[in-house]
Amino acid sequence: MTDLPTPALREGSLDAPTRHPIPWRTEAYYDESALMAELERVYDICHGCRRCFSLCQSFPVLFDAIDATEDGELHGVPKAAYWDVVDQCYLCDLCYQTKCPYVPPHEWNLDFPHLMLRAKALRFKKEGASVRDQFLSSAATVGRLAGIPVIAEVLNAANKNPTVRKVLESTLGIHRDARLPEFHGQSFQDREAKRLKPPIAPIATANTTGKVALYATCYCNEHEPVIDQDLVAVFEHNGIAITTVPKERCCGMPKLELGDLEAVAALKAHNIPLLARLVDEGYDLVAPVPSCVLMYKQELPLLFPEDRDVAKVKASMHDPFEYLWKRHQAGLLQTGFATSLGKVAYQVPCHLRVQNIGLKTRDVLKLVPDTTFEVIERCTGHDGTYAVKKEFRANAMKIGKPVSNKVASSAAVVHSSDCPMAGHQISDGLKEHRSPVHPMTLLARAYGIATEPV
Repeated sequence: MTDLPTPALREGSLDAPTRHPIPWRTEAYYDESALMAELERVYDICHGCRRCFSLCQSFPVLFDAIDATEDGELHGVPKAAYWDVVDQCYLCDLCYQTKCPYVPPHEWNLDFPHLMLRAKALRFKKEGASVRDQFLSSAATVGRLAGIPVIAEVLNAANKNPTVRKVLESTLGIHRDARLPEFHGQSFQDREAKRLKPPIAPIATANTTGKVALYATCYCNEHEPVIDQDLVAVFEHNGIAITTVPKERCCGMPKLELGDLEAVAALKAHNIPLLARLVDEGYDLVAPVPSCVLMYKQELPLLFPEDRDVAKVKASMHDPFEYLWKRHQAGLLQTGFATSLGKVAYQVPCHLRVQNIGLKTRDVLKLVPDTTFEVIERCTGHDGTYAVKKEFRANAMKIGKPVSNKVASSAAVVHSSDCPMAGHQISDGLKEHRSPVHPMTLLARAYGIATEPV
């Protein structure tokens, strides 16, 4: 291993981690020789530390490659193997936020996830993406097609057909056992457009306006509209005036994971003016999927640091339970519950943990009488599209197994995750399959206003 300097103890060394803007529109960002030099520098630091060995497969792949060399050092690893590490990274951000001691402002300035993003962006610029990866990262486009009831039924039947799934695996590399989300013939936004909303006079607090615009998200809009429906019901039950973001498109997280930054920019150019206009009209913003919230809170501001509307949206975007907790602190949350929830096994998604807002979902649900929690702060391994790809499915199940085991041993009556895809990944790892229930639906049940009765 290359000799590395001992970090000096200096003023500011205990500062909170900070993120640097991503210079993705510069030529230097795509300089392959500079990228390889930075990968070598960072991989060598990781080799000397190894604190992240248990997070995801990127680090075991790196360390195994190093340990397989004659002298057990990075210089013996072929440069082609550097890309195997990149392939295993799904940008969960946990290494940066929870493990790495060398993140900025440390002088070694190590940002592993954004280095992986740079590598993905360079490869996408040179090679593009496979048909499968383009398909899996275009959820909104596919969802609009599947919004036709007959087509939705055909797609859902095909997804459950073993023969079709074998063909998908052999042709596109979508694992035959991986759960693909079901489509609904009527999206949440279609339903919402037909709903007559009673007027609610908003009550503002020091840090909330009491008026919310819901960014429905591709996933909830097309696949699990009940989550959006229950969110609307819960917010209205608590006197919060709520509307939906008109003509929203994907937040861009799936394209970010591909390294397709131009596609991210195109989606941002559509969404940000819509969201900024709502903020100007006095609305706060919420989204039910943590990855989408993180995209607007962190990734877009780092990709477009000069854009004032992006900064405006960042300041107004909330996790829904974060927002409800703020209302509770102001004495405005309804705490008259119709029923308890019993014991809940609650998995905290990676993209919620790295928002650094604490366990607001748990805190709100703990207000329900006779409700207890088994909190699980581990990754499920689903992570966007990683768990449905043939080459990564086994790794994903391995990463998520401890979570499923914890759920199975918890004696909880229900398991839940703010990320609906993570919830289903947990179910896939259980010996006796049972469906997850989203935390917002749990809260709606506790109030007795859930869209679908238990």
